[in-house]
This record gives sequence, structure tokens and C-alpha cells, in this order.
Amino acid sequence: LLLLHINCSQVPTVSTWYKLEANACLLVCVCCVLFSSCCCCCCCCNNTTQVELLLGATEDRICGTIDIEKALTEGVKAFEPGLLARANRGILYVDEVNLLDDGLVDVVLDSSASGVNTVEREGISIAHPAKFIMIGSGNPAEGELRPQLLDRFGMSVNVRTLMDVGQRTQLVLDRLAFEQDQEGFIASVQPEQEALTAKLVAARELLPKIKVPRDLQLLISDMCSRLNVDGLRGDLVVNRAVKALVAYESRTQVTREDVGRVISSCLNHRLRKDPLDPIDSGIKVAMLFKRLTDPEFVKREEEAKKKQEAAAAEAAKAAKKAGACRDC
Repeated sequence: LLLLHINCSQVPTVSTWYKLEANACLLVCVCCVLFSSCCCCCCCCNNTTQVELLLGATEDRICGTIDIEKALTEGVKAFEPGLLARANRGILYVDEVNLLDDGLVDVVLDSSASGVNTVEREGISIAHPAKFIMIGSGNPAEGELRPQLLDRFGMSVNVRTLMDVGQRTQLVLDRLAFEQDQEGFIASVQPEQEALTAKLVAARELLPKIKVPRDLQLLISDMCSRLNVDGLRGDLVVNRAVKALVAYESRTQVTREDVGRVISSCLNHRLRKDPLDPIDSGIKVAMLFKRLTDPEFVKREEEAKKKQEAAAAEAAKAAKKAGACRDC
């Protein structure tokens, strides 16, 4: 599971042996760039800082604390910045975020949402900017985040292993080429990266002109209500995500199909999970959206249900008849 916090400025380039769902990956990256609170306007900035938050980190290391060396050598109180200060205007990556202490996750998410980190330590009171992309990854089988913390993440996508032979082979070749000549490989993909940068910059300029129609806003809120999504973060994220997608595709009109493309990634991690339910949360969101927007889908679903019931009745009747024959 890959979770991305929406309050961010830039998009990292990730090389991995796994494949993100194409539409979901594109969507979360676009949202990261377009709904930025930082000053940077280029998602491919070469001096972007990437900071990794390890599982063994303490709250003092994350938020910052007293500089012990200056206190002992100079006898003055000085602040030693933590990981949040280093990650400002950059990327904060948390591997195995589901195994990190809930209190630390809450501190990081609070700073990311407000864009400011406030530290109160041994007579020092300081606040500094903390605007960054937060990316968290983890295996849900090893443990789940509390629902209150999951809700703080804007969007989520599932990661799966590549099964397509052509794509898998190309990924291996790209990785080998990168290991053999890093600078040459980067230069070979530079035109594509520059084209993507220009497209994202244009989308940012277009974003303020995009409005979500009233009927689609009602549909989004109706979906969240029917799915028992707590709070209003789900509603807000879906509205922002659909505007970001439309801007990225150089359009100004938001359609019902656009909402359908983004809503699963925005809501699937906010649903209450039943460990005995075999249906994925994202599928539940997609099915409900189809029921509310496609009358033909409802008819097909009812017809399929009637056929299943008829088949089950026939099977029960046949089994009962076979049992009666054995008794004879």
C-alpha cells in the first residue's frame, strides 16, 4: 500500500520492481504538484531534498531538539533542526509507515497539514516551515494504521508486481542501463521529463479556472455519506483530485467520468474494513459509483442476481430429487 499526503509540492521519480496502478499513480502525482503550498513550480527540480524517516527515529530527531554540543561548549541554548526541517520544500519518505509509532505519525501529519513545525523544548520555543511531500509505504498484512491516521492521508494506491512480459523486460533493461551509466540514462529520458514539467506548469496555471459543477459536488458528498466516511476530508480530497486531473489533461469542464476515475483512490483507505470481507474497498467504491450513475448497470446487476438465485434454486431442487431417489 502506498499512501500519499496531499499537502505537497513536488513529485519524486521512483524506480521500483513494482507497478503502481496506472491511473491512480498518475492521479496522485498530479495532485501532489497542483495542490502545492510551496514556492517551487517545477516537479523535476534537481535540488529537491529527499529525507527518509526510519522506524527507530525518536520525536526529538524528527521535530528537533536542543543542540547539546553548543550547550556544553558555549553555554548557550541553541536549536538543532530535525528531519522535518531538512525535508522542507522536499520529500519525506516513510517506509513501513504502518509499523511506525502512532504518535510520531500524528506529529508528522500535523506538520505536513499545517506547513509549520512548532517545537517546545527546555526553554526554547521555535516554529519553522515544514512543507513537504509525505509518502508512506507499507504492507497491510504486517499491521494496519489506525483509521484516524489513515484518514489523514489524501490518497492511496495499491502496488502490484509486473506480470506483463514486455513491461517487465523493459523495466529490467532500464534498471541495468541506469546501473551501467547513470548520467547517460538520465540524459536519455531528459526530454520526456522536460515535456512533463511543462505540462504540469501549464496545468497549475489552468487550475484556478476549473470549477466542479454543483450536481457533481452533491454526487461526491452522497458517495461519502453512503460509504459512511467520517469527517469531510474525503469530500475535499475528491473535489481537489478531480480538478487536478482535468487541469492535467488541459480541460476546464469536470465530467461525471472524471469523478469516477479519481474517487476510488481518494476513498478506499477511509472505509471501515471487515477482515472477513473478500471484496476490496476500492471495488466497493467503484461499484457504488456505478449504481448511482449508471441505471443500466443496476439492471444488469439485478438480472445477474436473479440468474444466480434461479441457478441456486435449480441446484437445490436437483439435490433434493437425487436424495429422494436414493431413499427409493
